[in-house]
Amino acid sequence: MCGIVGYIGRREALPVLMDGLQRLEYRGYDSAGVALVAGGRTWVEKRKGRLSDLQTVLGNLPSGCRVGIGHTRWATHGRPSYRNAHPHTDTSGRFAVVHNGIIENYAELRAELERQGCVFRSETDTEVIPHLIASCYDGDLVRAVRRAVPRLRGAYAIAVVCQQEPDKIVAVRAASPLVIGLGEGEFLLASDIPALLPYTRQVIVMEEGWLAELTPEGVTLTTVAGEPVQPQVMRVDWEPGQAERGGYAHFMLKEIHEQPRALRDTLTGRLDAATGLVTLSEVGLSAAEVRALRKVAMVACGTAAHAGLVGRYLIERLAGIPVEWDLASEYRYREPLVDEHTLFVAVSQSGETADTLAALREARSRGARVLAVTNVVGSTVAREADWVLYTWAGPEIAVASTKAYSTQVVALTLLAIWLGQQNGRIDPAEASALVSGLQRLPDQAGQALSLEAAVKEAAEALAGHDDVFFIGRNLDYAVALEAQLKLKEISYIHAEAYAAGELKHGPLALITDGVPVVALNTQPDLAEKTISNIQETRARGAFVLGLAQEGDEETARHCDRIFYLPRTHRLLTPALAVIPMQLLAYYAATARGTDVDKPRNLAKSVTVE
Repeated sequence: MCGIVGYIGRREALPVLMDGLQRLEYRGYDSAGVALVAGGRTWVEKRKGRLSDLQTVLGNLPSGCRVGIGHTRWATHGRPSYRNAHPHTDTSGRFAVVHNGIIENYAELRAELERQGCVFRSETDTEVIPHLIASCYDGDLVRAVRRAVPRLRGAYAIAVVCQQEPDKIVAVRAASPLVIGLGEGEFLLASDIPALLPYTRQVIVMEEGWLAELTPEGVTLTTVAGEPVQPQVMRVDWEPGQAERGGYAHFMLKEIHEQPRALRDTLTGRLDAATGLVTLSEVGLSAAEVRALRKVAMVACGTAAHAGLVGRYLIERLAGIPVEWDLASEYRYREPLVDEHTLFVAVSQSGETADTLAALREARSRGARVLAVTNVVGSTVAREADWVLYTWAGPEIAVASTKAYSTQVVALTLLAIWLGQQNGRIDPAEASALVSGLQRLPDQAGQALSLEAAVKEAAEALAGHDDVFFIGRNLDYAVALEAQLKLKEISYIHAEAYAAGELKHGPLALITDGVPVVALNTQPDLAEKTISNIQETRARGAFVLGLAQEGDEETARHCDRIFYLPRTHRLLTPALAVIPMQLLAYYAATARGTDVDKPRNLAKSVTVE
């Protein structure tokens, strides 16, 4: 994941590569490296840490090189280290590759290549690519890449250089973005537009399955199979700051729109549509050990805690295992009853949350085995857990979490199904329906984003109020908790979430004429009860915004305004329902003129108790 840069042309390549990588720093990274081709060899330098660390060793590279590739890495397979940093080379060092994304079948390819004598130096999935290309090479780099790429499964963008063909860069896009810059006597490649802007405003956005060949004479674009394509050249007039955000006004909005991709990456390699099974090879519990579990303890803070609450409902429903859900900051103070028959699940976006770490250590001291659900490879939570279920959300810049939350929800959904399959408690037909639903989820997240204009209009009306209430039942209550947190975090509007059945036990005293109530009603088996609660608020003058699945006309009749989600399995609605709620918070905040990406008094990673 993160930043790819390539250059070929009349300038010295290294300064252009480093400038481009600096312009992609906003994407987040933990290591960096470059590869140059000159003098009949491929030169590689890389370092763990920041670009400033890489800068200290660039004097080892020859001057005057006019072809090169560079990379900033956000760790996926293998923790941040020198060996795991990109670029990666084949055994001979002739081929160098940078890669964003995930190679699902890297383990089987690695085993095959090692039998052929290839020597691997890293823990990464990426390293199979240069070895595979080298095994296909017969003097033509483009032909070798065309032979190698069909053997890769997953989502990726790659750029390749080779010492035998020093005047060429070959790149392929499969799901992960790549953009080509067309300059005067020079051509550039990057994973995002900001890296190109100092050199050209003429760009081509590569489409799925395209292969690009960059030489000093120009760019040739085809499909991987070799068929010609007709690219559209686009002129970019963004300012640099806007370009870092992909043209979006804020990182938060960009990250909301990245959720279809983030969900797809988190699901990649973990679903088998043919068998209806979930595959979680990273969780090292046998079926017998899962059957022996007496309970699951789910612990997290803030947004992650709301994802954990979704996980609690799903694990109990699908795996039949009792789940205790706790706020990490409270966990140690109630003498938790856990032992070797407890699976302790720590959910943390950063993997560095102090309260979650303290709870993890407390549970481990009592004999529990620990599974981390986190977005950051090599984080403390990941290192101290027995097993890690990574959420491939990519770096999240805005303080208010969006794509990290939805990928946590999906990861915990996968865990719930997997546990149920391991202990035999889940109905195979339901498991198959859920797997099919999960495969559709990324596209449906894109459909949920189409609500943006209507949600913006409602949010701007909401922005004038001082209080907003959110209600829902079961999974909708869990999403309501996250929705109210987002609204108060970034708009500073007082917001509260209640289980809808609790309205009569106090909150109704706060409902007066015109008070906004956001009612989530996506669970068909609870719809009638939630409608009764909606009616209770409307009888006291509330203005009700409803959220329901497509076709639910009954809920619409009891709301002043309603938003519809694409229809899906009721257990999968949380990952979709949160999207319009995030947009509601975002546009309420922009209407009030707050600093959306950096809300007051809050930090992205909470490393103190």
